[in-house]
Amino acid sequence: MKHPMPCALALALSLAYALPVSAQSTAPSSDTADRAELERVTVSVGRGQLRSVQSLTQAEFDNAPAGSSPLATVARLPGVNFQSADGLGNYEWSTRFTVRGFSQNQLGFTLDDVPLGDMSYGNFNGLHISRAISSENVGRASLSQGAGALEAASSSNLGGTLQFYSNDPTGQFGFRASQTLGSDSATRTFLRVDSGASSLGQVYLSYTNQDADKWKGSGQQKLEQWNFKWVKTVGDSRLSAFANTSRRREVDYQDLSLDLIKRRGDTLDNFYPDFAAAVNAANTLCQPSNYVAACDDQYYAGAGLRNDELAGATADLRLASNATWKTTAYYHHNKGMGLWFTPYTATPALKDAQGNDIPGTGSPIAERTTEYGIHRWGVVSNAEMDLGEHLLKAGVWFEDNDFDQARRFYAVRPNALPSVYQFPSNPMSTQWQYGFNTKTTQFSLSDTWSVTKELTVGAGFKSLKVKIDGQLEAGTGPSGSITAQKNFLPQLGINYRLSASNELYGTIARNMRAYQGAATGTSPFATTAAGFDAIKGNLKPETSDTIEAGWRTSGRGYEGSVSAYLVNFKDRLLSIQQGSGIQGNPVVLSNVGDVRATGVEGALSFRLAPTLTWYNSVSLSKSTYRDDVVSGGTPVAIRGKRVADAPDTMVKSQLGYDDGALFGSIGVDYMSKRYYTYTNDASVPDRTLVNVSAGYKMKNVSMLRELSLQASVSNLFDKHYISTIGSNGFTNSDPTGTYATLLPGAPRQFYVTLTGKF
Repeated sequence: MKHPMPCALALALSLAYALPVSAQSTAPSSDTADRAELERVTVSVGRGQLRSVQSLTQAEFDNAPAGSSPLATVARLPGVNFQSADGLGNYEWSTRFTVRGFSQNQLGFTLDDVPLGDMSYGNFNGLHISRAISSENVGRASLSQGAGALEAASSSNLGGTLQFYSNDPTGQFGFRASQTLGSDSATRTFLRVDSGASSLGQVYLSYTNQDADKWKGSGQQKLEQWNFKWVKTVGDSRLSAFANTSRRREVDYQDLSLDLIKRRGDTLDNFYPDFAAAVNAANTLCQPSNYVAACDDQYYAGAGLRNDELAGATADLRLASNATWKTTAYYHHNKGMGLWFTPYTATPALKDAQGNDIPGTGSPIAERTTEYGIHRWGVVSNAEMDLGEHLLKAGVWFEDNDFDQARRFYAVRPNALPSVYQFPSNPMSTQWQYGFNTKTTQFSLSDTWSVTKELTVGAGFKSLKVKIDGQLEAGTGPSGSITAQKNFLPQLGINYRLSASNELYGTIARNMRAYQGAATGTSPFATTAAGFDAIKGNLKPETSDTIEAGWRTSGRGYEGSVSAYLVNFKDRLLSIQQGSGIQGNPVVLSNVGDVRATGVEGALSFRLAPTLTWYNSVSLSKSTYRDDVVSGGTPVAIRGKRVADAPDTMVKSQLGYDDGALFGSIGVDYMSKRYYTYTNDASVPDRTLVNVSAGYKMKNVSMLRELSLQASVSNLFDKHYISTIGSNGFTNSDPTGTYATLLPGAPRQFYVTLTGKF
């Protein structure tokens, strides 16, 4: 599929119009019947909305391979680029989720209205969706590709929002047990008990335990979760609460370069658990007096350790027949570490009583950590009043976040190697340590006016202020305060109903991304004290202006949409990595000017037959830098160049079958080449992936209400391809292909899941 044909979507739309004609010859047409059929379409396109919205129902998540990331399920939507180096999409160091050229840390994410931050690795104000909730408990998701909902609790949603919602406890007592086995010794156990309805409401409690070997190299990736949810209806109001825990331990894959892949293949990985090989490389390749570039080919090991507790309580109240008020209070605690065994710092030998080195107790390697601690709480509150022709909405969000971050080094002794699955203790040294407090305040107000039966217009704005106080507690670096604030971020929208089946919409919106309150990443604190003092007075937060317009069509058993957009992205900030990532040098925070993105997207979801569905999406885009930049005093010509990790073309198609017993799907995913340098002198080629799954459900088997068996295969044709780019950031130029920031995708993977419901 070297050159996919965008006319595939047009053909699908033509079929959509043809199919309803034959269907109407055998059944009377009515709005009620149309809506009943549409509810069976599991990917909707936001009928009636003033902006681009795509939604997935619970059926999409239920039929996904067990344990796969919810982001992998959402990835079929237009404009979405999701990448991961593992078969299920859960390996956090590698996961990248971009929309219309905006990177993950320029989007907003929520779960049951609770903000998840930008879900980037080493997050300072949230956590990844795969840790926030077990994938089996995800009920639905809604993606706004451009102008996100005004009331969404996010300070990073330049390019839209992705809102997840958990499913509710069932109305009757039940127990579910699922066991998954798969490639690379993968196992996943999921257990859930539902209390059923009672005068106290209804609850569920679930437990998840997942473990898998890496598909190359050695090491395991482990996850253990508990999820609890309670719901009670009181008249027309609803009370709910949840408490989720997560324990993740994942051994890293080695970041590769094009040169490494050419020289040593895409199955090259870290030395782990061969410590002797890592010591030999450190002694022969990494010594300051004898350093060679091959020092960075392989390290001993890397790992990510995360403990999370996330809880929230919601009161969704109906104050009157035309007024509602929904308030969610939440709390999140995180303890995390990113481990990297570095040959750039040695472990000194222990001393005996006479002060002499004890042989065998030192090594040329130390364990370098980036340590995280999050304590954040907040309140999200939104009120609505329906005045007939006018729907008024007002919302507030407040969050107080204490984030502790440190860079430390721990001893690595041959006779007492530290475990990659455990938090180390007793550091040799602390390079730096910070305490950050970030206070976020957001207010939003909007009015949606039904001017006529056909015409609806909306206008609103939000005001966002994010103040960061950063205090250096050890080492060298900046201290101080910095605030990102925009008091008026407007949003205007229109929807015009051409007929019962067709509508036009358009939106104009402005958004802001706050600075990051962290000592790493794209943060004003990730540089030197002098660098911070030089930029804090004139640094501007990133902003985006989005214009989008589209057409939606719907009918008996189908929904389709086509949208076009123009985005002007201003004051883009980037952290330029100095040296290899493992060295941990201070970054150079650079303003790389503006970006312009234009594109056309289309989606179609319809039912070919009562048991057969077909979903298609096409994304055609062009994202380019608008300004040349200066890096280290040297001009870099990037004006007119394509934005890194922003493919021009994406085509996705999935055919699904479900007759109540037999079910399955086959999906095709094409993506054009992507650049990982700003000058576009280095890229990874296009790729086409095929995934399949099939299963069978049986009702009332012995003591079981339902018994099902599902098998799935990812990367069916075992393609070799680059999945993640930018794992160590992007670079201006890479003419020799030696910049190690690539992660190959997983080969063909098999999974089988047996589920029993009692």
